[in-house]
Amino acid sequence: MVLIETHNHFIESVCAIVVKGHWNNLLKLKIASTITSTTIHQVILHLTQHCYGPSFIFQFFKWVHCIPHYTHSLQSSWSMVHILTKHSNFKTAQQVLDKMAQKEMLSSPSVLTSLVRIHDDPEVNSHVLSWIVIHYAKSKMTHDAVQVFEQMSLCNLKPHLHACTVLLNCLLKDGVTNMVWKVYKRMVQDGVVPNIYIYNCLIHACSKSRDVERAEFILKEMEVKGVVPDIFTYNTLIALYCKKGMHYEALSVQDKMEREGINLDIVSYNSLIYGFCKEGKMREAMRMFGEIKSATPNHVTYTTLIDGYCKTNELEQALRLREMMEAKGLSPGVVTYNSILRKLCSDGRIRDANKLLSEMSERKIQPDNITCNTLINAYCKIGDLISALKFKTKMLEAGLKLDRFTYRALIHGFCKMNELENAKEQLFGMLDAGFSPSYCTYSWIVDGYCKKNNTDAVLALPNEFLSKGICLDVSVYRALIRRLCKIERIECAEKLLYHMEGKGISGDSVIYTSLAFAYWKSGNTNAASNMLDEMARRSLMVTVKIYRCFGAPDASENKVSQMFWDHLVERGLMSRNTMYKIQQMLI
Repeated sequence: MVLIETHNHFIESVCAIVVKGHWNNLLKLKIASTITSTTIHQVILHLTQHCYGPSFIFQFFKWVHCIPHYTHSLQSSWSMVHILTKHSNFKTAQQVLDKMAQKEMLSSPSVLTSLVRIHDDPEVNSHVLSWIVIHYAKSKMTHDAVQVFEQMSLCNLKPHLHACTVLLNCLLKDGVTNMVWKVYKRMVQDGVVPNIYIYNCLIHACSKSRDVERAEFILKEMEVKGVVPDIFTYNTLIALYCKKGMHYEALSVQDKMEREGINLDIVSYNSLIYGFCKEGKMREAMRMFGEIKSATPNHVTYTTLIDGYCKTNELEQALRLREMMEAKGLSPGVVTYNSILRKLCSDGRIRDANKLLSEMSERKIQPDNITCNTLINAYCKIGDLISALKFKTKMLEAGLKLDRFTYRALIHGFCKMNELENAKEQLFGMLDAGFSPSYCTYSWIVDGYCKKNNTDAVLALPNEFLSKGICLDVSVYRALIRRLCKIERIECAEKLLYHMEGKGISGDSVIYTSLAFAYWKSGNTNAASNMLDEMARRSLMVTVKIYRCFGAPDASENKVSQMFWDHLVERGLMSRNTMYKIQQMLI
């Protein structure tokens, strides 16, 4: 009791010095040794209780921070933010909070809970925690922003509408669309009334996941709640419909906009033009281009049309549009050049493609990965691997990084020319760069060795991977075994299975189904049954996705194939629902 009274007396003494403005007296040796962050926090609370203004308290707060070897505690900083917020000094409060968020883990549920308890003021706590959500979201710390948002709900604090909008936009940028709906559901439960910006985020989420049904449901909900769609809402809907090839619905949105007196902007027209170009409907795309009013065609407009004409084998039309584009004062960029370059290369016009590349150089337009990969792929297709490798070197010298498409083109080129050792080197380079080769990539190498009757080279691949320090997992064995089964090299596939199991790697549904199917087709039903037994023992199932791996059977093996899949259903390795979905696909 005596200690408490002594401490209270000390706090009052410090407050008296602070109030008189004799702050430097606190630095005297006797007092300075007892000034701690806890003391300062209690002084701040004491001054607040005695109705001293936020400006005075904040000046003292800043002065104390300048004392050598002194650091404000999380509690004292939190109280300062609260005092400033309560008196509507929002800008200063946010500045203090931003500094706190940079140093402290404010997203921790235990930290937040303890801080919220310091000041039992729901309105101020909602303000402050909403700012923390915004700070983390804008700092690209999405997980932390979501944690704070969820903690607000647990503390019965209503998040601000702006914080919800910033968080939803952050989640959309990160591609976490499933979390968008969870946050939206929670904010509505907490009493936040969505506005046009929230609904636009939701429509955008639908567009990203190509969910037309949900987008239309959101639009109806907006109408019921009296939220009027804006041009962003309609543009997002048009883009979604065009992605899905739903031209009638996209044009219906256009009509609705015009009826409501909303002028289409260039984003609206570009989406509609893209929708037609994507389907190869160039006449309709050009009709839409001719209808552009209250907007000016831009780089995207012309590039979309040029790309559309290139894909429909109308290169002359594409080149005319490029001339038109330049006449309007718009210089083609790398994306425009890539469309024309891709068409020239696909037509085998490598010389013309190189002329176009020289033109890009003259105009100071830097090639990107698509430019380089297009030419590398074109050289590989005609078997000119020397030129392909030279271009690969130029690509690296220009500061560009090789991607999965570069490696894929080179591997295919070397396999096509039966230079399998070089193809393997590219494969190792691809893996070393952190890219996962596709089934097709492995297939080219497997097929190349099998054509030479060199299955030993295929069997040696896993050990070569290990000798190069490349991690060996089930995906490598899956691709090799699947391809060997496809080309009826079952004995080799079986050896790889034993090798895999010897390394302690468990097979998956694709591996066992591939082997079982290969045995079944060859008439070895006992071996097929053994593989299926192993699947059942490991509780492995065949899904629609796995079925698609095997492709549609030709007429000669259709009956055998159907018997195999029916057998899997009987054995419980494929659900009847999966079989029904497969049958619907085949109709």
